[in-house]
Amino acid sequence: MRRRFTIKLILPVAAICAAVAAYAANVSQTAPNQAKLLSSLSLELKEPWFGGLSAVAVDAKGENVTVLTDRSHLLQGKLLRDDGALTGMQLKAHNQLRNIWGKEMKSGRDFLDSEGLSVTPDGTIYVSFEGFARVSRYETRTAKAEDLPQPRSFRHFGFNKALEGLANDKNGNLYTLPEKAPGEGFPVWRWNGRTWQQPFEVPKSAGYLPVGLDIGPDGRLYLLERKFALVGFKSRLRRWEIDGDAIRNETTLLTTPLGTHGNLEGLSVWQTSTGQLRAAMVSDNNFLSFQKSELVEYQLPR
Repeated sequence: MRRRFTIKLILPVAAICAAVAAYAANVSQTAPNQAKLLSSLSLELKEPWFGGLSAVAVDAKGENVTVLTDRSHLLQGKLLRDDGALTGMQLKAHNQLRNIWGKEMKSGRDFLDSEGLSVTPDGTIYVSFEGFARVSRYETRTAKAEDLPQPRSFRHFGFNKALEGLANDKNGNLYTLPEKAPGEGFPVWRWNGRTWQQPFEVPKSAGYLPVGLDIGPDGRLYLLERKFALVGFKSRLRRWEIDGDAIRNETTLLTTPLGTHGNLEGLSVWQTSTGQLRAAMVSDNNFLSFQKSELVEYQLPR
């Protein structure tokens, strides 16, 4: 059943409306260790900057959402639900992120390719970039950047293949990784508030590339991956337990058939009041009319 809803984006100087199509999916029972699709929300907004959704962060109650585009636009709003399923999104704020000098990012060193998003419990926003590889902290009132120190290794990532995912754990550590890397794994980097370390790698397999990262409320590491195949995308979601400077017990939670969703890139794992784990993911339409921007949500096995 397809239903249509309206979302409102409240800007500092104006309010505009856009149409959102949503549907709740009826999904057959899956294996105990597999994710189950709960709902999908198609997002539309008639603004030239809207598109290229690259990251998402859902709060602990599944109510408030922050979405990042790959051109450094940050949207914040409220998720609307019917019996837990997504039915709409009320967008309340929009900001163009700024560089370390307080100017809008446009070119050169700023290179807009913002890919990873992490929102800490106190509301601090961190963004990882794929062009000039770095992680930046944002002052929420002005959206002005403060770059974290850059490890020398970040300078060697390939063009447009640098930092894709970004996550934070309950101790305040940040985690990030590149989309491509030599060797048998993708190196995961951890920021402890003072220095960067590279404690472990996630193994490569089947040609999938990392596009989203999160630490769930269960303390486990979740990785969203994609694979392009001629006319569409396949997506995969894996998770591990973090054991100090190592990961263990890899589980594949989701592998979608070609074309099931759009180009899923962002990932946010949260937990309902009843203890159910959910993964929210957004798709990047690459600013192409034949691709879609959508927010999907899956139920995850414990």
